[in-house]
Amino acid sequence: MSKTFKQWQELAKGLKIEARAFIDGEFTGASGGKTFPCISPIDGKHLADVACAQSADVDRAVRAARSSFNSGIWSQISPRERKAVLLRWARLLEQHNDELAALETIDAGKTITDTSTGDIPCVVYCLEWFAEAIDKVHGEVIGTDPAFLGMVTREPIGVVAAVVPWNYPLLMAAWKFAPALAAGNSVIIKPSEKSPLSILKAAQLASEAGIPKGVFQVLPGFGDVGAQLSLHKDVDCLAFTGSGPTGRKIMHNAADSNLKRVWLELGGKSPNIILKDCPDLERAANSSAYGIFANAGQVCSAGSRVLVQRDVLPEFLQHLKTAAGNFKAGNPLDPDTTVGALVDEIQLKRVLSYIDKGNAEASLVLGGVRSAPEAGGFYVEPTIFSCADAKPAIACEEIFGPVLSVIPFDTNEEAIAMANASEYGLAAAVWSADIATAHEMGRALRAGTVWINCYDEIVDMNFPFGGYKQSGNGRDNSLHALEKYTEIKSTIMRLR
Repeated sequence: MSKTFKQWQELAKGLKIEARAFIDGEFTGASGGKTFPCISPIDGKHLADVACAQSADVDRAVRAARSSFNSGIWSQISPRERKAVLLRWARLLEQHNDELAALETIDAGKTITDTSTGDIPCVVYCLEWFAEAIDKVHGEVIGTDPAFLGMVTREPIGVVAAVVPWNYPLLMAAWKFAPALAAGNSVIIKPSEKSPLSILKAAQLASEAGIPKGVFQVLPGFGDVGAQLSLHKDVDCLAFTGSGPTGRKIMHNAADSNLKRVWLELGGKSPNIILKDCPDLERAANSSAYGIFANAGQVCSAGSRVLVQRDVLPEFLQHLKTAAGNFKAGNPLDPDTTVGALVDEIQLKRVLSYIDKGNAEASLVLGGVRSAPEAGGFYVEPTIFSCADAKPAIACEEIFGPVLSVIPFDTNEEAIAMANASEYGLAAAVWSADIATAHEMGRALRAGTVWINCYDEIVDMNFPFGGYKQSGNGRDNSLHALEKYTEIKSTIMRLR
């Protein structure tokens, strides 16, 4: 039975928040006792003082990870044994679904409906998927000279650090730790300082599930923690989801240290193309609204620019305004709220600055104002701009907020050129009743994920996720993700 607004508020008030780092199997304060305040974007209230990891803490965590890896306590046990532990962890996460959901809502401003019925169940699904997969992934026997036996095997890469973002705090972490742990690595998670609480609770449950000391650790802190992990010569791999500038720094640091493997999932400015033969304009408008206003637009693959063939632009805009009316900013603990808070004041000011640019360069269709359902919170009404062309900053640059640019085009070729004229290539969509046209356009789009007649409407771990160009490298999810956290070894044996 789903909870009421009041019940979620009561649960949130009663949460026991763990705010210490998790190093070598135990919760511990940071070196020197340094902390930073965790502020709720719902109302600006103080939630906890979180341990702020220092250089000594990073070194300690890396030593523990290396020791656990070298001992073989996790890396050398059978895949079936790792699977059993990871599945126990998944069950514990499932049992604590509401607690984890409430933590994410008060910490990151996400709606309780999203966290309780979407994000946390998806974390469980991700962990289950890789746990179930790992004992079914095999090596190869190579057909070679009969005098030899040739084998290709995969081995865990070693110590994996993951620096994860604030918009999906536990889910983005799971996309890294689930395949890395399943493959036998020891993992260090550096959560965003803006939303560190749910991953700390998950660490407690990991220990209860039986993950050995040093195999899974969490280091809250700021950018210096991520920088040190990227420079550390005893970290073998670093996976990052976040901004392009930070991704570049991480790659430089890897080159300057030990050439550790670096996997990046960066930004996006994803195009959603509506052709005049779109089979259902109302459905396309509803999907477009969801594609940008879900999670208050704080989604790397958000469909933040909708390209609409000029013939159907007026009708589409009418449907879009109606669809946007279903998204209203409000207290994220209220199950009826469809748009939560932006994560903090910094993000609020960024989004409002882009709205100011939009007002100067385009025509405001809807929204464009800050709303204040909770005093001290960080809320922006869903906003739509109609652009004459693709030149305005709001149509080119990643905003990471509930701001949509609608841009007209005339020909399919123009739409493809406009869609690909971006430094990013994370996701895209095409709406057309002509399957051949949709497929041809999808093939021409330079993006890691292309949706046809939908936008981000399915959750399936079998699909790899990642981008072209400056949206990053490597892929999360699917069996392809295991490639990031393993080394391939060729073994050639002379038989006689």
